[in-house]
Amino acid sequence: MSPTPRPIRTALPIELHGALRKLGGALLRGPARGAAPIAPRCEGSLIVASYNIHKCVGVDNRFDPGRIAAVIAELDADVLALQEVDRRFGHRTGLLNTAALERRTGLTLLHVSDTPGGHGWHGNALLVRQGRLIRLRRLHLPGAEARGALLAELQLPAGKLRVVAAHLGLLRRHRAMQAEALLEAIRQGSPMPTLLMGDLNEWRPGIPSSLVGLETFFGPLGSGQPSFPSRLPFLALDRILCHPREMLAGVEAHHSPLARLASDHLPLRARIDLSAAQLPALAAAA
Repeated sequence: MSPTPRPIRTALPIELHGALRKLGGALLRGPARGAAPIAPRCEGSLIVASYNIHKCVGVDNRFDPGRIAAVIAELDADVLALQEVDRRFGHRTGLLNTAALERRTGLTLLHVSDTPGGHGWHGNALLVRQGRLIRLRRLHLPGAEARGALLAELQLPAGKLRVVAAHLGLLRRHRAMQAEALLEAIRQGSPMPTLLMGDLNEWRPGIPSSLVGLETFFGPLGSGQPSFPSRLPFLALDRILCHPREMLAGVEAHHSPLARLASDHLPLRARIDLSAAQLPALAAAA
């Protein structure tokens, strides 16, 4: 039997340490109020989700892939972006039992890793319930850290969808560069409904945000849904962004008791309506 991996603590963005000191009072007041539950699926719509699984180490410092799988089952997503799915050091194999996960949830892992037994690309993985992969790009993102993103064009029962899955860096200037690299990769493709999901490591709205450049394509980002830390979330580090915006029918942080324990991030969940994505508008925005 292989030894249980030692817990790995995720570093926080450098600017966040000062924010934590300033917002200590917010922790005492309790978690931010979440959004109303999203509506169920309807014809032409699907549930999408993003989840930083913290290498399957929970806030109790227990390594428990089964617990992460149970949270994924709770999400009931059609398309799921995961972050931190592989071992960080040494042979970067995946940490989940993907065969068991597929039996339990119907989600199939897209083959994106260049490591035998790996799940992701720089820790990013994509799982899809039904559909066909049209095109896949593995992106290297700029910055001092080794960061990457996935760009997948999918043919789903509800229509075509481009999904970008990313985990951005800890430094503000690098996140801004990475956001621009993601936009450039999107613009190189044909007009298509586009979804950006992941741990973007940014909590500030408006001009101070390193993600402000994304607004040229996705529109105003707003303050987002608090997803970190999972037991008392008040920072919106995780995002689900859509283009065109009209197809986004609600975003919520998944606050189940198990989700608050299984990782230091809460999952984000959203419903999108592909029938609201009009191709003439997409072409004009491209």
